[in-house]
Amino acid sequence: MSKKNKETQKKHPSARPEKVKEVEVQVQPLPVSEVPHTSTIIKPEQQMMIDKKSYEKELRRLQVELVKLQEWVRTKGLKVVVIFEGRDAAGKGGVIKRITESLNPRICRVVALPTPTDREKTQWYFQRYAAHLPAGGEIVLFDRSWYNRAGVERVMGFCTEDEYSEFLRSVPEFERMLVRSGIILVKYWFSVSDHEQERRFQARIANPTKRWKLSPMDLMSRSRWVEYSKAKDENFAHTDIKQAPWYVVNADNKMCARLNCIRHLLSLIPFEDLTPEPIQLPARQADQGYIRPPITDQTFVPEIYKAENPAEDAQD
Repeated sequence: MSKKNKETQKKHPSARPEKVKEVEVQVQPLPVSEVPHTSTIIKPEQQMMIDKKSYEKELRRLQVELVKLQEWVRTKGLKVVVIFEGRDAAGKGGVIKRITESLNPRICRVVALPTPTDREKTQWYFQRYAAHLPAGGEIVLFDRSWYNRAGVERVMGFCTEDEYSEFLRSVPEFERMLVRSGIILVKYWFSVSDHEQERRFQARIANPTKRWKLSPMDLMSRSRWVEYSKAKDENFAHTDIKQAPWYVVNADNKMCARLNCIRHLLSLIPFEDLTPEPIQLPARQADQGYIRPPITDQTFVPEIYKAENPAEDAQD
């Protein structure tokens, strides 16, 4: 090699020819961004301070918008899937209830699957969930989903290491496939603090109408708080993908969590107001000789409760 070429390589090391080595390609977890989603960065002057009264007013306004969204989804034949995950007592059920209470159950339905049967345990893992995916014009809300494998099944040892590894490998591709098929996939993780979860558990224990919400699995999750935290972190590292990112909801305050989640959901799907125009009721058909059978021939529910003012009635 000439003296000139040697001097050039000293000045520019990148110009030196490198020996090509064969490297084994390994699948690495997707990095979790340390920067929060831009939708969570709100300036103080843009925030709304709420109390119980303003919460109910704003919830009502958002529910009207949900009805508009529902009509848009139905008319345009959209397919929407919303996943609700998070710790026990984080408030997922409360948000789902507020979303659905004003919507048509034929269009917006909730899927909350029980423990898999012996037959389902032998199926492809995503098979029983895929059966509940929406057709055109439908919204499906998953109250827990295929992410059971990354949470309770992982921590409680209900799946093998191989099954867990295969899940983390498969779920990003499964979700990308759903998105490519035209499904709008939204994933929410409800985050609740240690102190607030304990307070809610104690409130359930004290309330006979809510004790059913506390299962032995809930108590075990409480005793394995750190293990669930690690499982959630590992889950996010693999499944917080560009096509279907995780949106974390601060759920320490139920009122704020409900409003923030619903408002965010509405912002993700552009829609227009297709509310039908007011209609006029037709006149009732004339009796034309119809004679009603005697009331005594019918069995009525005992009227234990009577209205003091018959003009007052529930508006729903």
